[in-house]
Amino acid sequence: MNDAIPPEEPAESNTLQSGYLGISPPVGQIAARGERIWVDRPEQLLAVINSLKQSPVVAVDAEFTQVRSRAQNDAFTTTQRLALLQLAIDGKCFVVDALRLNDLSPLNTVLDNPNTIILLHGAGADLRVMAERGLNIAHYVDLEAASRSIFGQHESSLAAMLQRAFHVRLDKSLQRTDWTRRPLPSAMIAYAARDAEMTLALYSWLNEYFPAVLQLYDNTNLLKPVAAWIEPFLRGSSPVPVDVAVAEAIEKGTIRSIEQVYADVRDALATLTHPMRRSRLLRLIADLSLVDLAPDIEPLLYALAAEERASAIRTLGRLGAGQSRVLITSLLQDPVMEVRRAAQTALRTISPREPRARKATPVRNADGSRSWTIGANGETGKEAPPDDNDWKARLRSMLSE
Repeated sequence: MNDAIPPEEPAESNTLQSGYLGISPPVGQIAARGERIWVDRPEQLLAVINSLKQSPVVAVDAEFTQVRSRAQNDAFTTTQRLALLQLAIDGKCFVVDALRLNDLSPLNTVLDNPNTIILLHGAGADLRVMAERGLNIAHYVDLEAASRSIFGQHESSLAAMLQRAFHVRLDKSLQRTDWTRRPLPSAMIAYAARDAEMTLALYSWLNEYFPAVLQLYDNTNLLKPVAAWIEPFLRGSSPVPVDVAVAEAIEKGTIRSIEQVYADVRDALATLTHPMRRSRLLRLIADLSLVDLAPDIEPLLYALAAEERASAIRTLGRLGAGQSRVLITSLLQDPVMEVRRAAQTALRTISPREPRARKATPVRNADGSRSWTIGANGETGKEAPPDDNDWKARLRSMLSE
């Protein structure tokens, strides 16, 4: 592969065209508005469940209220409390009063059924607030994440997607209203129901034109296993950086060698399909400077999800993978802005001609001190031992032994 800079190098330009530059599918048609049903009594909730069970797909949206509480140190904290839960199926939308109904657990018959696909647009907050009320969703697809990976971060809101898919303007004027009001005005009930109804309509449009991307963002893909030492970094739950964790694991013998690190990461690259988990794995690769994995990463430059393409570019840039320069250059024309931006940034950091300077290789001497071998001629200079907090130096030392 020729790494020479093209005669007119687009990466040198500081300008970056904004927005999505690809071709959108045809505009769809939204079905006629169905029945909207207010639910605030236990017997009504049971009837809702019987209707929901008949549908393989249920769109769910939630409205929150902010609750202030005083902590022991007299400081105030603000938390979100579930006020309404909207559940839409073909022809009906149920607006459940989560303030009046103390027990929402009967809904788990539907929500916790792995055979029912729950549709969410921006899953994080909804999942958290629903879980606080004992509602657990077994099988869901986050339409906001899928839309972001198709069209870009600034094109993925429900309002933006409805404009693209149906040329419909979504009214958000009541977004910050007081959802604790009772009785709730009919205009607010209609507003709440419409988000769930539009989520269901958007799913039909996306499923018609982008079914493979929707499949990637199915939460069942979050469950694919990887090596035990990798998992905390994919969940974002590790209390220490990855180089610290690997250094400690090598000391304890739970990771045997750098070869095992490479093998485990390669297996994870082959196993994972959810774009978020792959992106976090790519960050791990960059943090550990696993430069030999550059050829394994290059195919992800053409991944279906823009999230993966951008992450692959950033990782190759951090690894100094000059051999990938031409491939990255082609992504300056990617339809998604975040991918173009990642390519522009990476091309500024990757030298087109000079290989990345090798890191100094530490060698432990007989007296316990260390020296660093730099360059091909093996020039050695005595250095002070690295600080105990210099975990990257410590990790490189361990991996070289």
